[in-house]
Amino acid sequence: MKTLPVAFAALGVACFLSGCVAGRRSFDVGLEPGSLAPADAAPRGALAFVSVTDARHFENRPGDPSTPSIHGDVDAISADERSRFIGRQRNSFGHAMGDIVLPDGRTVQTKIVEIMTEGLKQRGYTVVAGGPGAGTVVVEVQDFWSWTTPGFWALSFEARIGCKVSMEYGGRKATFQVRGYALNHGQIAKDKNWQEAFEEAFADFLKNFDVQLKENGF
Repeated sequence: MKTLPVAFAALGVACFLSGCVAGRRSFDVGLEPGSLAPADAAPRGALAFVSVTDARHFENRPGDPSTPSIHGDVDAISADERSRFIGRQRNSFGHAMGDIVLPDGRTVQTKIVEIMTEGLKQRGYTVVAGGPGAGTVVVEVQDFWSWTTPGFWALSFEARIGCKVSMEYGGRKATFQVRGYALNHGQIAKDKNWQEAFEEAFADFLKNFDVQLKENGF
């Protein structure tokens, strides 16, 4: 009969670590308010986002949790619906469970525009809707995903952001890759753990974005 207390203890640890994983979670992600220093770059001009597409590859029942998936058949939802999915919950055994989505009206495209706009402001650019003289920015979102890996006493939370960016301004053209990644740990799968992972991934993305802008003459 000693096995019963052990079994209940193991179940308690599993429930504690996994948190609520059966249902869908919805929360917003972004940079920590005030995390960026005020822009002090000289004004450079205006840029417009002319195209931002979600090119992420989803799979049904992927073997790797870093591969985007949904609870159900990914082919049964529209591209617009899919653009809100940003992660997948997992239980303490690593089995995929409920989805993590952005709130209604938010998509990975809108979040990338928000983040990249901050990065461009830091370089002295003004982001506009378009118009004469404005440069152009075309973005293909290739990665925007968060996942957990269970441990006995803690969970790891990872987030990965990746985009292919094409820019044209002042007679200069360039296409380059920008990526961001973060890893943190928590005792329970609560919203804040995923949000912190994304915050750090966005910060890493902006650092690398700034490097690419400088290297390509923007």
